[in-house]
Amino acid sequence: MAGSENLSLAAPSMPNSGNILTAHAKMHVQLLHIGNEQSPLLVIDNFVAQPELLVAYACRQQFVANSPYYPGVRAAAPLQYQQLLLQSLQPTLLEVFALPQRQLSFSVCHYSIVTTPPTQLKLLQRIPHFDTVEPHALAAVHYLFQGDLGGTAFYRHRKTGFETIDHNRMPDYYRSLESENDGPNLPKSDAGYIQSDTPLFEQIANPPGLFNRLVIYPRNLLHSGHIPTSSLLSADPRTGRLTISSFIDCQP
Repeated sequence: MAGSENLSLAAPSMPNSGNILTAHAKMHVQLLHIGNEQSPLLVIDNFVAQPELLVAYACRQQFVANSPYYPGVRAAAPLQYQQLLLQSLQPTLLEVFALPQRQLSFSVCHYSIVTTPPTQLKLLQRIPHFDTVEPHALAAVHYLFQGDLGGTAFYRHRKTGFETIDHNRMPDYYRSLESENDGPNLPKSDAGYIQSDTPLFEQIANPPGLFNRLVIYPRNLLHSGHIPTSSLLSADPRTGRLTISSFIDCQP
């Protein structure tokens, strides 16, 4: 993690109501530049003034497994959350990530809870991944759990040196992964969630997952959820590893 800077951000003026989400008056925004490629990573503490409302809303939702890749269950997050995030952060996102369009929208925004035991992970869930090769697509993870249940870690692929994957790098990256498939360094079926450096990947950043912390990063960064071996993999939003995971895109 090469460096960081604090950004000033004024909380938006919104009606004050017990059921209306508002930005925290003491929101703290930090910009990091990680790895050799110095990719921008936003770490925002005290994002929402009433995070307990988001937890309570999650407790009323029906969570289901809807992805072969995500190791857990999901439910839709409230539309009001998307509106608050863009109202609060859109100018910052446009500047920090040098986005070409002035309007942003959500293609994904859902509650997520990790529930899959480490011994039941598929291979692609035991190594870092990227979400897209598009250059101006963002991911956001908002942590809504208490205790040490892990954050989101970022990695460099040792063989290629890649930390981000774009259209040009994708063929070389996949060829390299394929060449490693039968090698001795491939994580075994009982390896569990990736924790730190491995023979194939080097961890370049791992900001802790703290209650009411929001992290935002380019979706083409190699990353993985950091799930400590001691994590309670409960499906209960009150005790499990509850997050809101979002994909933010530039409108065409």
